[in-house]
Amino acid sequence: MEASDSSLGPSIWAVSDGRAGNAAQVRAILAALAETRRWLQIGHIAGGGHRSEPLLLSPRAPWTWLPGASWPLPRLALPEAQRADLTSPWPSLWIAAGRRSAPYSAAVRRWSGHKTLTVQILDPRTDPEKFDLVVVPEHDTLFGANVIRTTGSPTHFSEDAIEEAGQAFADLADERGKSAVVILGGHSKAHSFTREAARSLLGKLDQSAANGWRLRITCSRRTPVSVVTEMRQFADRVGASFWANEQDGPNPYLAWLLYSDAAIVTEDSANMLSDAAWHGLPLHIARLKGGAAKFDRLHQSLIDRGCARWFESPLDTWEYPPLREAGRVADQIIEKLLERHPQPELSQLDPSKTAAPNWL
Repeated sequence: MEASDSSLGPSIWAVSDGRAGNAAQVRAILAALAETRRWLQIGHIAGGGHRSEPLLLSPRAPWTWLPGASWPLPRLALPEAQRADLTSPWPSLWIAAGRRSAPYSAAVRRWSGHKTLTVQILDPRTDPEKFDLVVVPEHDTLFGANVIRTTGSPTHFSEDAIEEAGQAFADLADERGKSAVVILGGHSKAHSFTREAARSLLGKLDQSAANGWRLRITCSRRTPVSVVTEMRQFADRVGASFWANEQDGPNPYLAWLLYSDAAIVTEDSANMLSDAAWHGLPLHIARLKGGAAKFDRLHQSLIDRGCARWFESPLDTWEYPPLREAGRVADQIIEKLLERHPQPELSQLDPSKTAAPNWL
């Protein structure tokens, strides 16, 4: 990039290992940073190495067999095209998620002479002091002076995205009152969306519909085909809305979160649970088969904060402060950046020469 790119403000590299859930957490924190009230606090930073696209790193074996963040010659673990992306000038801020990105977060911190502020999301399985900030959910057992612990996943919805979804699905505003979004996950390392789990959930949904609840059911890419089929048939039978993929029309996910009065979310996804909690929706956690200690801790942390209860019919509503963890993380990142780059006098700032990333 040309030197004039520094007029755009701080340079930020968004990094993931390609896993959708990890990339979503990076985007959430960046979206929170890019909000005008936050971006103006750091817009004076003259960054180099601005990127127009997020950075995908796909390290390979045998490096991926090694623990921790101290891989020997980490560039060689990458495909040749990705090695070319991992060169100076280094960014003002590096935000990465996932264990396989951790060696590069630690390396960029060294390669930049500690000038790049490195933020690692999720447990890097190594000493957190190798990074400037580490962001982990409370259900992970990682502690440290530079560790930010969040309830659930950092998730964020920008004002622009909310306005766009609200306008695109404005008719839903007239359907408030006893409306519930049903967000379905699927198979994972810890959980299985078995036929038995689906039948149990369908029984509770059927009772909710009979009690006058308007249901809006959406699936994820992990939802088993058999469950998708059963849920679609159920939706047709009770008059519920249903969305599984683009063949069902534009994705209503955000609009359903905006215009619903409660949420039912399967227990397998921290991101999906956190999405509903971000909107302050009474969160009913639906059980699947299986489990893991860290998910037990996640569910309990949401319950303890008043966000969630286990889904037992009938549906209920209650109030709690929306869970805005990405914003809290963004504020702490800004605090660290300002320690390194103090703000100039207000008269010296030129907002027209700063621009937030446009690939969020």
